[in-house]
Amino acid sequence: MILQAHLHSLCLLMLYLATGYGQEGKFSGPLKPMTFSIYEGQEPNQIIFQFKADPPAVTFELTGETDNIFKIEREGLLYYTRTLDRETRSTHNLQVAALDANGARVEGPVPITIEVKDVNDNRPTFLQSKYEGSVRQNSRPGNSIGTLTAHDRDEENTANSLLNYRIVEQTPKLPMDGLFLIQTYAGMLQLAKQSLKKQDTPQYNLTIEVSDKDFKTLCFVQINVIDINDQIPIFEKSDYGNLTLAEDTSVGSTILTIQATDADEPFTGSSKILYHIIKGDSEGRLGVDTDPHTNTGYVIIKKPLDFETAAVSNTVFKAENPEPLVFGVTYNASSFAKFTLFVTDVNEAPEFSQYVFQAKVSEDVAIGTKLGNVTAKDPEGLDISYSLRGDTRGWLKIDHVTGEIFSVAPLDREAGSPYRVQVVATEVGGSSLSSVSEFHLILTDVNDNPPRLAKDYTDLFFCHPLSAPGSLIFEATDDDQHSFRGPHFTFSLASESLQNDWQVSKINGTHARLSTRHTDFEEREYVVLIHINDGGRPPLESIVSLPGIILAVVFIRMKKDKGKDNVESAQAYEVKPLRS
Repeated sequence: MILQAHLHSLCLLMLYLATGYGQEGKFSGPLKPMTFSIYEGQEPNQIIFQFKADPPAVTFELTGETDNIFKIEREGLLYYTRTLDRETRSTHNLQVAALDANGARVEGPVPITIEVKDVNDNRPTFLQSKYEGSVRQNSRPGNSIGTLTAHDRDEENTANSLLNYRIVEQTPKLPMDGLFLIQTYAGMLQLAKQSLKKQDTPQYNLTIEVSDKDFKTLCFVQINVIDINDQIPIFEKSDYGNLTLAEDTSVGSTILTIQATDADEPFTGSSKILYHIIKGDSEGRLGVDTDPHTNTGYVIIKKPLDFETAAVSNTVFKAENPEPLVFGVTYNASSFAKFTLFVTDVNEAPEFSQYVFQAKVSEDVAIGTKLGNVTAKDPEGLDISYSLRGDTRGWLKIDHVTGEIFSVAPLDREAGSPYRVQVVATEVGGSSLSSVSEFHLILTDVNDNPPRLAKDYTDLFFCHPLSAPGSLIFEATDDDQHSFRGPHFTFSLASESLQNDWQVSKINGTHARLSTRHTDFEEREYVVLIHINDGGRPPLESIVSLPGIILAVVFIRMKKDKGKDNVESAQAYEVKPLRS
């Protein structure tokens, strides 16, 4: 191992003496900040510099961006072991320190900068191997077709990365060679000598070379010559004559076929034809669909025809291309055609002004109140008679002439809201055709339903004798409409005489609790009368009875009573104990 170390140091010393790298022509010197420039690509194991340090320094330490390439020997020889690459790292920032025998630093560290100088070792490259561009026929020389961009990884703004473009080959060479040029340094591809014609050659292929001072790279460009829209569509005939249709001809029907031709390149925006109706169809009842393969136009009905509004229409078509015409070319009379549409009358049913009519009134409106109005019109101008259908409750009547709807009986929101009926409009005379619409009557609520018990309470009971005061819960309701917060019932005993034995306490807006005040009850049925108020506008109230039975095993039966007349009829009576 000792012999190998001596041989290695001797080899480095020989390289050091042979190469002579360093600053200001010196090969060695004291430990201080230094900068070295080394060309990339040189042979490895080259000595850069020998640092010297005074005792007690006996060895050196190298840190920083060594990339495991740069080394330093004990004697202070700084060298690199692999070929440098500027494109990987252009600058290496290192630090060198002098150490004593114990490994402690006695000098430094000092910064050492290694600048890797560029050599032309990268070939220029295109982003892709093949490009495609287009040029319109009759374009003027000098028009740009596109710009090619190549890249070189060598140092920017130096001779190593300066790129030159040129056209190597053009195929075909029709009508001549050199139809295109490329700017030497910018890479812009242009039309050079003359305008192109698609009928001569629809496509050109170029081989483009990019080069730096040592390397060359090729790419290929396909240039398509695009037809220009210099021909207008021409109708095969300018007048398609007269056409008579009944006004009830089905929507979607094809009623006429029209045809124009275009001399531009087939199946392009320059030759495709779109037909527009520019006169005689202000309501948009007609449309034209074009066959993309033949440019045939099919005139169809988009909306129902109407004899009453347009019995005769002088319709004019225009044939256009989606691609704009070139400068100096305009559409003329050849691109226009016409036909005359006659619409014959058909007796049609009356038409309501809307599908659903709606009215909103309070449920307590007086009988005879006007609730709403429906309107219909006969296309032929005949008089109309109105009638109702589906008035199952007999609440409404309609004026058969005006369409006004009135109430003829008391309305009740709880019985049905919205209340839906059908309105029939029948033409007077003619074929007596009729149409049907709907009338929806929405009734707003008034407080017209007194409170009541929510159900019959039959399974509640107290055991006799009572060992402690007991209670039961009951619920009230009514049929009126409540706010989003729900009902707000209030509860109280209906008689002062009941207050010695019973008490009522409110739980929430719908529930209350009936409790006994003591335990000294006889073994018999008790009738407890409860007063319930709904707090409405106006407020309504009811008195309900809660009959109960107190036995050895006892139940309470609860029934609903409305009005004060039931108070006198509620009587206590003796019952026998239930047997187990």
